[in-house]
Amino acid sequence: MPRINSEKFYTSAIKQHGTTAKGVNWVSKHTQNIRFDAILEMLPSDINSFSIVDAGCGFGDLYAYMSKKKKTPKEYIGIDSLLDMYSIASEKTGCEIIIADITKDSLPSANYYVCSGAMNVLNSFETHLFIQNCFSTCKDGFIFNILHGDKESETYNYLTTDQIKQIAVDLGVKTVIIKDNYLEDDITIGFFKERKETL
Repeated sequence: MPRINSEKFYTSAIKQHGTTAKGVNWVSKHTQNIRFDAILEMLPSDINSFSIVDAGCGFGDLYAYMSKKKKTPKEYIGIDSLLDMYSIASEKTGCEIIIADITKDSLPSANYYVCSGAMNVLNSFETHLFIQNCFSTCKDGFIFNILHGDKESETYNYLTTDQIKQIAVDLGVKTVIIKDNYLEDDITIGFFKERKETL
């Protein structure tokens, strides 16, 4: 059973804050960009040679940020489960946006899957399915951020470092890169299919 009704969770935020960072329940645009930077640091420097799927793309803010930083991928596809997000991201990015349930639907192939915060309102079982589907579908790696720690919350989903490492073992991840020094209670993880040097 889902932790919360994600449609109500995001729809109410959009009504209150519009198509802003707060409209997808981030504290601010500044903290949203810090999370984006953590993801970009784990992607190849020549990202324009690779394809990316943004799992739980929201308004397509990551694509807009990558464009601003001149780090646009060769191909970008956004996925979200909510119609509002699909409509806004399609218009905002001009890229292909797909409506899908990432925990169970068939997903498009890409070099890298990325996810910024979309798992924060899932339960533990859904989180595992989400990570498993993204990692098994990507060609090279899955990079995501999620709330970090062992806090109990009726709304938000936290993972400990040990839980993350166990998921990596279960999925046969070759290289795990962890970055947790940029925001309190947040962590960015890279699951890669080949062995590589850590950052």
